[in-house]
Amino acid sequence: MRALLAFTGSRGDAQPGILLARELIARGHAVTLALSPNLVDFAKAHGVDAVEFGCDSAELLRTQHEDERFRSPSPRQRMAAVLDLQRRGVAEGARDLLALAPGHHVLVTGMAGEEAAETVARRVGLPLAAVHFFPIHPSRSVSVIAAPWGDRVPRGLNRRVWRGLRWARDAALKKPLAEFGIVKHELPHRLSIQAYDIDLFPGLAAELPDFHPVTGFPVDRDGLFGSPVDPELLAWLDAGPAPIYVGFGSMAVDDPAALVAMVRAICARRGRRLLLASGWAGIDTELSADVAIVEQVNHAVVFPRCVAAVHHGGAGTTAAALRAGIPQVICSVQADQPYWGHALTKRGLAATMPSTKLAENTLTAALDQIADPDVVAHAAAYAHHFTDDGVARAADQVESIAPLRFPTVELDHAGRMQ
Repeated sequence: MRALLAFTGSRGDAQPGILLARELIARGHAVTLALSPNLVDFAKAHGVDAVEFGCDSAELLRTQHEDERFRSPSPRQRMAAVLDLQRRGVAEGARDLLALAPGHHVLVTGMAGEEAAETVARRVGLPLAAVHFFPIHPSRSVSVIAAPWGDRVPRGLNRRVWRGLRWARDAALKKPLAEFGIVKHELPHRLSIQAYDIDLFPGLAAELPDFHPVTGFPVDRDGLFGSPVDPELLAWLDAGPAPIYVGFGSMAVDDPAALVAMVRAICARRGRRLLLASGWAGIDTELSADVAIVEQVNHAVVFPRCVAAVHHGGAGTTAAALRAGIPQVICSVQADQPYWGHALTKRGLAATMPSTKLAENTLTAALDQIADPDVVAHAAAYAHHFTDDGVARAADQVESIAPLRFPTVELDHAGRMQ
């Protein structure tokens, strides 16, 4: 099988694509991994060759952070900003994929580039698998408003609003995809792989169509994306009580220095050590008795040795903390992050707030909330039932929609076609 994997978005969007590429290569398949230009070197550093497609996702994140409409009190303004952002780079990404597609047997994409990938798949007649890191299929079971009052929205209305949002997105992308014409060919196969724990959304399993297989979180169970654990950091972890972890992935913050000063002070008052991943903040590294500041951490190794995790709520970081069995404070910035915060808080596994509300008093209150023995116990119990074979199960699904017969292909050591 020759698989074209196309994952655009932040590093958190690319990581599952890299994991899936590695799994398919290990099974003897040929893989072309296409990523945003700024993430190609990231993939290569983790053992998978990649090619560029679409636009620089880091630039899109900067644009979002700088666009005041995203913080407007007007829902209309916020929606306009989201739709404008989603249009950017769509046509470029589709053109790049159209050039890459010939010679492949299946096209796999993430949530961010799904419409462009579907356009290409229809034009060239490829089966398509879209990997969903969050349940975006219109349903009655997932609150369209990621807040406690959103749970009071009637379930039928909830589904209609999800459908309306889907319609708005499709309408927004119609113009940038118009150059590819109207493609009426049916896809040979179409899957929407649900790459998360569906038990976090009670009632959803009964609503999903058959072509929405649930595979579970695509967990980095081998710690591929964590830097090699520094022996000095391991010694620091061994030298005292479990720390509070703080990190915000690829998300930008307004004043990194002030945020670091705030979490240092909060941890000091609580008598807790602080482990801070500063890649997002550009803060100098440090290793003192009570504070460790490093560029990045290996979540698989470090999280089980922390007492709690404060982070942005990306699906990958959320899953890593769930797997480690530690309570979380999710300070959401965008996209699916508020929904993870809301879902985990409802299950007694986390506390949550938008990053715009992050302050000394709100973070202190959230840490008090997750220090409750019931929350600690729920997080630990969840970890006992966590399944970490999501990548393998997703690979099974990709194989299931590929043609039954295709020519044998010779692969080099990186899984590329020779």
